[in-house]
Amino acid sequence: MGYSARTNITRFFVYIALIILFILVIFPIWLLLVNGTRSTSEIQQGISLLPSTHMIDNYNILTARGLDLPRGFANSLFLAVVSTFITVYVSFLAAYGFVADNCRGRQLFRGFVVVLVLIPMQLAIIGYFQYMSRFGLTDTFASLIFPAVAAAGAVFFAIQYFEAIYIKDLVEAGRIDGASELGIFHRVMMPIAVPGAVTLGIFSFIASWNNFFTPFIMISSIEKYTLPMLVQLLRGDVYRTEYGAIYLGLGITVIPVIIIYLIFSRYIISGIAMGSVKE
Repeated sequence: MGYSARTNITRFFVYIALIILFILVIFPIWLLLVNGTRSTSEIQQGISLLPSTHMIDNYNILTARGLDLPRGFANSLFLAVVSTFITVYVSFLAAYGFVADNCRGRQLFRGFVVVLVLIPMQLAIIGYFQYMSRFGLTDTFASLIFPAVAAAGAVFFAIQYFEAIYIKDLVEAGRIDGASELGIFHRVMMPIAVPGAVTLGIFSFIASWNNFFTPFIMISSIEKYTLPMLVQLLRGDVYRTEYGAIYLGLGITVIPVIIIYLIFSRYIISGIAMGSVKE
């Protein structure tokens, strides 16, 4: 068997594996969206890959339970957008300072960031809640936005990315021309770092959008509930569980994430690839 034949066979099995993985990933999402358009009786009859006509009925069931989905959607969108902007800007600013200023303690700082990445939020939430309570910031959106200012995982990603794209000659040229460090960061480095910034922004947006644990601890007023918090209220009644309404509520939380990914997927690929390469 020649080299060309072996290559074609290998490529064939790779394509088969990719198709199988694609189906395994897409099938549950598609089934979730389809079931959001079906009634409870239709769902109980079995699996269907074709949408039905009961989406409006399911939505009416959700609103009849007192779930203000538009408000929950708006709350989640506001928190996700603000948190994403703060996370990206602060993380890349910290990464630029780390890479551009070759001072002592750089590796110590990197190690400190890695340690923070390894600490789960569940261990820090009690202290964070007490800290916010002391300043009267519980049950406010501020308590959900502040963690974005010091997102250790985002800072670590930004450092790795800046080390790959940092061009010392451009920075030195900016300094010679009299530009400030902030000016160099905004006008020189950030235009180069757009793919990485978009990648980090997408991951930050998704993390904030899907965040349930922190709002569950910090927020008590139902008018400030995010969409994931409203979804967890979709408990079944004692005598009947409205599966169609539950699937529709879950689908509403998934659709924005899918749209964001489809729009910016090319930035994710280039951003991760650039961040994994060092000269």
